[in-house]
Amino acid sequence: MKEIKNKTSRPLRVPLPGGKTLHLGPARVAQIADNAIEHAEFKKLVADGSVEVLGDTDKRTGNRGSGPSAQRSQANIKSFRRGQGDR
Repeated sequence: MKEIKNKTSRPLRVPLPGGKTLHLGPARVAQIADNAIEHAEFKKLVADGSVEVLGDTDKRTGNRGSGPSAQRSQANIKSFRRGQGDR
């Protein structure tokens, strides 16, 4: 995956392979597939300076299973069991 950034002060429609379009707001960053960089219409936007290719992103950078949400889920939670039977 590659990251791209809109360098203009207006929203852009970034053409992608397969007839798809990415709507990218001003000064926003988005991820696109590696093969989209070679698309002819995308190359025109890069040559104009409207879009900047920032580089590769790694899907594995997120560290799941740690942080406040994981610690909260391991807290001592008392369960409530309603008694069953005759009353």
